[in-house]
Amino acid sequence: MKIINDVKFLIVGLGLIGGSYAQALTDLGYEVGAVTRSQSSIDYAKENGLIAHGTTEVTKEYVEQFDIIIFALYPKVFVEWLQKYQSYIKDGALITDVTGVKGPIVYKIQELLRPELEFIGAHPMAGKEVYGVQNADKTIFRNANYIVTPTEKNTKQAIEACEQLGKILGFKTIARLSPEEHDEMIGFLSQLTHCIAVSLMTCKESEKLVDYTGDSFRDLTRIAKINEDMWCELFLMNKKELLSQMDLFIDKFKELRDSIQDSDTEKIKEIMRTSTKRRKYFDKK
Repeated sequence: MKIINDVKFLIVGLGLIGGSYAQALTDLGYEVGAVTRSQSSIDYAKENGLIAHGTTEVTKEYVEQFDIIIFALYPKVFVEWLQKYQSYIKDGALITDVTGVKGPIVYKIQELLRPELEFIGAHPMAGKEVYGVQNADKTIFRNANYIVTPTEKNTKQAIEACEQLGKILGFKTIARLSPEEHDEMIGFLSQLTHCIAVSLMTCKESEKLVDYTGDSFRDLTRIAKINEDMWCELFLMNKKELLSQMDLFIDKFKELRDSIQDSDTEKIKEIMRTSTKRRKYFDKK
Protein backbone atom coordinates (compact mmCIF):
# COMPACT_ATOMS: atom_id res chain seq x y z
CA MET A 1 0.00 0.00 0.00
CA LYS A 2 1.27 3.45 -0.88
CA ILE A 3 0.20 6.45 1.15
CA ILE A 4 -1.63 8.60 -1.37
CA ASN A 5 -3.95 11.57 -1.01
CA ASP A 6 -7.18 9.63 -0.58
CA VAL A 7 -5.84 7.29 2.13
CA LYS A 8 -7.86 7.68 5.32
CA PHE A 9 -6.19 7.35 8.71
CA LEU A 10 -7.67 6.23 12.00
CA ILE A 11 -5.87 7.01 15.25
CA VAL A 12 -6.83 4.70 18.11
CA GLY A 13 -5.79 6.35 21.36
CA LEU A 14 -5.77 10.13 21.23
CA GLY A 15 -3.04 11.08 23.69
CA LEU A 16 0.17 13.02 23.13
CA ILE A 17 1.63 10.78 20.41
CA GLY A 18 -1.69 9.87 18.80
CA GLY A 19 -2.67 13.53 18.81
CA SER A 20 0.66 14.56 17.31
CA TYR A 21 0.25 11.97 14.53
CA ALA A 22 -3.25 13.30 13.89
CA GLN A 23 -2.06 16.89 13.74
CA ALA A 24 0.77 16.10 11.33
CA LEU A 25 -1.39 14.00 9.00
CA THR A 26 -4.29 16.46 9.02
CA ASP A 27 -1.95 19.35 8.22
CA LEU A 28 -0.67 17.31 5.25
CA GLY A 29 -4.21 17.13 3.90
CA TYR A 30 -5.21 13.59 4.89
CA GLU A 31 -8.59 12.72 6.38
CA VAL A 32 -7.98 11.63 9.96
CA GLY A 33 -10.46 10.10 12.36
CA ALA A 34 -10.03 8.96 15.94
CA VAL A 35 -11.32 6.48 18.46
CA THR A 36 -10.54 7.19 22.09
CA ARG A 37 -12.14 6.80 25.49
CA SER A 38 -12.59 10.46 26.38
CA GLN A 39 -15.20 12.61 24.69
CA SER A 40 -13.34 15.71 25.86
CA SER A 41 -10.29 14.52 23.89
CA ILE A 42 -12.42 14.09 20.77
CA ASP A 43 -13.95 17.53 21.27
CA TYR A 44 -10.55 19.19 21.75
CA ALA A 45 -9.07 17.47 18.69
CA LYS A 46 -11.99 18.49 16.49
CA GLU A 47 -12.13 22.07 17.77
CA ASN A 48 -8.39 22.50 17.19
CA GLY A 49 -8.34 20.92 13.73
CA LEU A 50 -6.37 17.80 14.64
CA ILE A 51 -9.02 15.40 13.29
CA ALA A 52 -11.95 15.56 10.91
CA HIS A 53 -14.17 13.42 13.17
CA GLY A 54 -14.00 10.96 16.02
CA THR A 55 -15.91 8.79 18.44
CA THR A 56 -15.70 7.13 21.83
CA GLU A 57 -17.83 4.22 20.61
CA VAL A 58 -16.16 1.50 18.55
CA THR A 59 -18.52 0.52 15.74
CA LYS A 60 -18.05 -1.39 12.50
CA GLU A 61 -19.64 1.42 10.52
CA TYR A 62 -16.98 3.84 11.73
CA VAL A 63 -13.86 1.65 11.79
CA GLU A 64 -14.33 -0.02 8.39
CA GLN A 65 -13.95 3.24 6.43
CA PHE A 66 -10.20 3.59 7.19
CA ASP A 67 -7.23 2.38 5.16
CA ILE A 68 -4.45 2.76 7.73
CA ILE A 69 -5.00 2.38 11.46
CA ILE A 70 -2.41 3.68 13.93
CA PHE A 71 -2.65 2.35 17.46
CA ALA A 72 -1.38 4.65 20.21
CA LEU A 73 -2.43 2.48 23.14
CA TYR A 74 -0.68 0.75 26.01
CA PRO A 75 0.58 -2.63 24.77
CA LYS A 76 -1.89 -4.86 26.61
CA VAL A 77 -4.85 -2.65 25.69
CA PHE A 78 -3.68 -2.72 22.06
CA VAL A 79 -3.82 -6.52 21.97
CA GLU A 80 -7.20 -6.60 23.73
CA TRP A 81 -8.66 -4.04 21.28
CA LEU A 82 -7.72 -6.15 18.28
CA GLN A 83 -8.97 -9.34 19.88
CA LYS A 84 -12.34 -7.67 20.36
CA TYR A 85 -12.74 -5.47 17.29
CA GLN A 86 -10.54 -6.71 14.43
CA SER A 87 -13.64 -7.94 12.61
CA TYR A 88 -14.63 -4.26 12.21
CA ILE A 89 -11.51 -3.47 10.15
CA LYS A 90 -11.91 -3.71 6.39
CA ASP A 91 -9.97 -6.25 4.35
CA GLY A 92 -6.63 -4.94 3.12
CA ALA A 93 -6.24 -2.30 5.80
CA LEU A 94 -2.75 -1.71 7.16
CA ILE A 95 -2.24 -1.63 10.93
CA THR A 96 0.72 -0.03 12.68
CA ASP A 97 1.49 1.28 16.15
CA VAL A 98 3.69 3.47 18.35
CA THR A 99 4.32 0.87 21.08
CA GLY A 100 7.61 1.03 23.02
CA VAL A 101 8.05 -2.76 23.31
CA LYS A 102 7.94 -5.08 20.29
CA GLY A 103 8.94 -8.68 21.05
CA PRO A 104 5.98 -9.50 23.32
CA ILE A 105 3.54 -7.63 21.05
CA VAL A 106 4.40 -7.93 17.35
CA TYR A 107 4.28 -11.70 17.00
CA LYS A 108 1.18 -12.00 19.16
CA ILE A 109 -0.72 -9.50 17.04
CA GLN A 110 0.42 -10.99 13.75
CA GLU A 111 -0.73 -14.38 15.00
CA LEU A 112 -4.18 -13.25 16.09
CA LEU A 113 -5.04 -11.13 13.03
CA ARG A 114 -7.14 -12.63 10.29
CA PRO A 115 -5.31 -13.19 6.97
CA GLU A 116 -6.86 -10.16 5.24
CA LEU A 117 -5.10 -7.73 7.62
CA GLU A 118 -1.42 -6.87 8.06
CA PHE A 119 0.35 -5.40 11.07
CA ILE A 120 3.76 -3.75 10.81
CA GLY A 121 5.34 -2.50 14.04
CA ALA A 122 6.81 0.98 14.39
CA HIS A 123 8.21 3.09 17.21
CA PRO A 124 8.49 6.89 17.00
CA MET A 125 11.40 7.88 19.24
CA ALA A 126 9.81 11.14 20.27
CA GLY A 127 7.82 12.50 23.16
CA LYS A 128 7.47 15.03 25.96
CA GLU A 129 7.17 14.92 29.73
CA VAL A 130 3.50 15.90 29.40
CA TYR A 131 0.51 13.86 28.35
CA GLY A 132 -2.82 14.12 26.58
CA VAL A 133 -4.02 15.38 23.23
CA GLN A 134 -3.99 18.94 24.59
CA ASN A 135 -0.20 18.76 24.34
CA ALA A 136 -0.13 17.37 20.79
CA ASP A 137 2.74 18.84 18.82
CA LYS A 138 3.83 17.55 15.42
CA THR A 139 7.21 19.30 15.76
CA ILE A 140 8.38 16.63 18.22
CA PHE A 141 9.01 14.40 15.18
CA ARG A 142 11.55 16.78 13.63
CA ASN A 143 15.11 15.46 13.94
CA ALA A 144 13.75 12.40 15.76
CA ASN A 145 14.28 8.72 14.94
CA TYR A 146 11.61 6.29 13.71
CA ILE A 147 12.09 2.53 13.97
CA VAL A 148 10.21 -0.02 11.85
CA THR A 149 10.21 -3.60 13.16
CA PRO A 150 9.27 -5.98 10.33
CA THR A 151 9.07 -9.77 10.58
CA GLU A 152 9.03 -12.50 7.94
CA LYS A 153 5.23 -12.17 7.89
CA ASN A 154 5.37 -8.62 6.56
CA THR A 155 5.10 -7.82 2.88
CA LYS A 156 7.51 -5.48 1.13
CA GLN A 157 4.59 -3.13 0.43
CA ALA A 158 3.67 -2.86 4.12
CA ILE A 159 7.25 -2.20 5.20
CA GLU A 160 7.65 0.51 2.57
CA ALA A 161 4.32 2.10 3.51
CA CYS A 162 5.32 2.19 7.18
CA GLU A 163 8.65 3.79 6.31
CA GLN A 164 6.86 6.27 4.07
CA LEU A 165 4.62 7.17 7.02
CA GLY A 166 7.70 8.00 9.09
CA LYS A 167 9.03 10.21 6.31
CA ILE A 168 5.85 12.20 5.78
CA LEU A 169 5.52 12.72 9.53
CA GLY A 170 8.89 14.45 9.43
CA PHE A 171 11.24 12.00 11.16
CA LYS A 172 14.91 12.54 10.36
CA THR A 173 16.09 8.93 10.46
CA ILE A 174 14.10 5.84 9.46
CA ALA A 175 15.61 2.55 10.66
CA ARG A 176 14.70 -1.13 10.45
CA LEU A 177 15.25 -3.49 13.37
CA SER A 178 13.87 -6.90 14.23
CA PRO A 179 11.54 -6.86 17.27
CA GLU A 180 14.33 -8.47 19.31
CA GLU A 181 16.95 -5.92 18.20
CA HIS A 182 14.48 -3.14 18.94
CA ASP A 183 13.86 -4.34 22.49
CA GLU A 184 17.59 -4.63 23.21
CA MET A 185 18.24 -1.10 21.92
CA ILE A 186 15.22 0.41 23.64
CA GLY A 187 16.14 -1.34 26.88
CA PHE A 188 19.41 0.57 26.85
CA LEU A 189 18.59 3.87 25.14
CA SER A 190 15.20 4.56 26.70
CA GLN A 191 14.19 2.26 29.54
CA LEU A 192 17.57 2.21 31.32
CA THR A 193 17.82 5.99 31.10
CA HIS A 194 14.38 6.34 32.66
CA CYS A 195 15.42 3.96 35.45
CA ILE A 196 18.53 6.06 36.10
CA ALA A 197 16.52 9.29 36.20
CA VAL A 198 13.93 7.79 38.56
CA SER A 199 16.68 6.47 40.83
CA LEU A 200 18.36 9.87 40.97
CA MET A 201 15.10 11.56 41.94
CA THR A 202 14.26 9.00 44.62
CA CYS A 203 17.63 8.55 46.36
CA LYS A 204 17.47 11.94 48.11
CA GLU A 205 14.66 14.19 49.24
CA SER A 206 14.89 17.00 46.71
CA GLU A 207 12.44 19.69 47.83
CA LYS A 208 15.27 21.83 49.23
CA LEU A 209 17.83 20.77 46.60
CA VAL A 210 15.91 22.65 43.91
CA ASP A 211 17.32 25.90 45.31
CA TYR A 212 20.91 24.80 44.68
CA THR A 213 20.87 22.65 41.55
CA GLY A 214 22.51 23.43 38.24
CA ASP A 215 21.72 22.34 34.71
CA SER A 216 23.49 18.97 35.01
CA PHE A 217 20.95 17.58 37.48
CA ARG A 218 18.03 19.09 35.60
CA ASP A 219 19.24 17.59 32.31
CA LEU A 220 19.83 14.14 33.83
CA THR A 221 16.41 14.01 35.49
CA ARG A 222 14.26 15.64 32.80
CA ILE A 223 12.54 12.31 32.11
CA ALA A 224 11.97 11.45 35.78
CA LYS A 225 8.52 13.06 35.68
CA ILE A 226 7.06 9.80 34.48
CA ASN A 227 3.76 8.11 33.60
CA GLU A 228 3.93 5.25 36.09
CA ASP A 229 1.20 3.16 34.44
CA MET A 230 2.75 3.14 30.98
CA TRP A 231 6.39 2.82 31.99
CA CYS A 232 5.77 0.10 34.58
CA GLU A 233 4.04 -1.95 31.87
CA LEU A 234 6.89 -1.33 29.42
CA PHE A 235 9.57 -2.21 31.98
CA LEU A 236 7.91 -5.50 32.89
CA MET A 237 7.17 -6.50 29.29
CA ASN A 238 10.83 -5.99 28.42
CA LYS A 239 12.13 -7.25 31.76
CA LYS A 240 14.83 -9.60 30.49
CA GLU A 241 16.47 -7.01 28.25
CA LEU A 242 16.06 -4.18 30.75
CA LEU A 243 17.66 -6.18 33.57
CA SER A 244 20.56 -7.02 31.28
CA GLN A 245 21.10 -3.33 30.51
CA MET A 246 20.77 -2.38 34.19
CA ASP A 247 23.45 -4.96 35.09
CA LEU A 248 25.71 -3.50 32.41
CA PHE A 249 25.24 -0.03 33.91
CA ILE A 250 25.83 -1.26 37.47
CA ASP A 251 29.10 -2.91 36.41
CA LYS A 252 30.34 0.28 34.74
CA PHE A 253 29.20 2.47 37.64
CA LYS A 254 31.06 0.19 40.06
CA GLU A 255 34.16 0.35 37.89
CA LEU A 256 34.14 4.14 38.16
CA ARG A 257 33.37 4.00 41.89
CA ASP A 258 36.22 1.60 42.55
CA SER A 259 38.62 3.77 40.55
CA ILE A 260 37.68 6.79 42.66
CA GLN A 261 37.98 4.78 45.86
CA ASP A 262 41.47 3.59 44.82
CA SER A 263 42.49 7.09 43.69
CA ASP A 264 43.36 5.54 40.33
CA THR A 265 43.74 8.77 38.39
CA GLU A 266 44.68 7.15 35.10
CA LYS A 267 41.70 4.76 35.17
CA ILE A 268 39.29 7.60 35.95
CA LYS A 269 40.67 9.62 33.03
CA GLU A 270 40.52 6.60 30.72
CA ILE A 271 36.82 6.13 31.53
CA MET A 272 36.19 9.83 30.95
CA ARG A 273 38.04 9.81 27.62
CA THR A 274 35.91 6.90 26.43
CA SER A 275 32.78 8.74 27.57
CA THR A 276 33.77 11.93 25.74
CA LYS A 277 34.62 10.05 22.54
CA ARG A 278 31.32 8.18 22.48
CA ARG A 279 29.24 11.25 23.30
CA LYS A 280 30.66 12.99 20.23
CA TYR A 281 28.83 10.46 18.01
CA PHE A 282 25.54 11.92 19.24
CA ASP A 283 26.72 15.50 18.73
CA LYS A 284 27.39 14.68 15.05
CA LYS A 285 23.80 13.41 14.63
